[in-house]
Amino acid sequence: MTWDDGKPYVDELGAGLYAYVQPDGGWMVNNTGVVVDGAGAAVLVDTTSTERRNRAVLAEVARVSRGAPKAVVNTHHHPDHTYGNGFLPAETTVIGHDKCREEVLAAGLEATKVISEPDYGHLTLRPPELTFADRLTLHLSDFPVELVHAGRAHTSNDVLVWLPTQRVLFSGDLAFAGGQPFLLEGSVSGFGQAIAQMRALSPEILVPGHGPVRRGDEVTDLLDKMDAYVAYVAEVAAASHKEGLSPLEAARKHRDNPYQHWAETERFVGNLHRAYSELSGNPIDTRLTVPSVWPDMVAFHGGPIACHA
Repeated sequence: MTWDDGKPYVDELGAGLYAYVQPDGGWMVNNTGVVVDGAGAAVLVDTTSTERRNRAVLAEVARVSRGAPKAVVNTHHHPDHTYGNGFLPAETTVIGHDKCREEVLAAGLEATKVISEPDYGHLTLRPPELTFADRLTLHLSDFPVELVHAGRAHTSNDVLVWLPTQRVLFSGDLAFAGGQPFLLEGSVSGFGQAIAQMRALSPEILVPGHGPVRRGDEVTDLLDKMDAYVAYVAEVAAASHKEGLSPLEAARKHRDNPYQHWAETERFVGNLHRAYSELSGNPIDTRLTVPSVWPDMVAFHGGPIACHA
């Protein structure tokens, strides 16, 4: 799927609430959100990976709001969610977890070297300027937007964007609809705990970081699938680690699995790397980077991993 045959679309979630869905949902192709209050002020949930994609998002934001966005919330530090920060007006405040800022600065534009296919445009690194450790509430003109650090799960700095009045949840990459979640820079056990946090909120609408919006019973179904996937990774890792297999060998041995038809199957071997680290007793914050395991992921994939950004 390319930019031309997988065009992004706007999914209206309620009065002033929108999800900007990029259907490919793969590497460097994520969803964003727009929250507009009664005064017409907009808060964005994440940006995207390339100049072209960000300009398209901002055009939609301008169509439904007044003036420059007040703020953007980065749900985590990954480049598909943060590279677009630099295309926002200077008066827009970039908000994220404390560690999101640290990770954006540490990673720089390294991802453009690992995933080099896209035309990223003229990127300017812009980390969060307002950070928090646990919770932060944005009080818009007529309703609150609650930001909650979910602990270490997909990354060290995952933030849930929760609208309690509307019961709408922007999950960032704590939920993938149709693709395999990615735990390499997070935690296998922590991802399960984050899913439990999302269940406890009982959202009526969930906007995943990748894939289509889920509503009603679809929300529970998606969270059930995420739970089952994480449990499967833990099960395979425990048996394979005991057997003395490498993460790549374990992934190949279990290539035929219940999740082999989900997109981005190469993430399976990356997730096993994280699980092995935990099984080896390494500290939960042990750094594992995408560049360090990308060769194993390419090998498991059977060739270069495509990116349609």
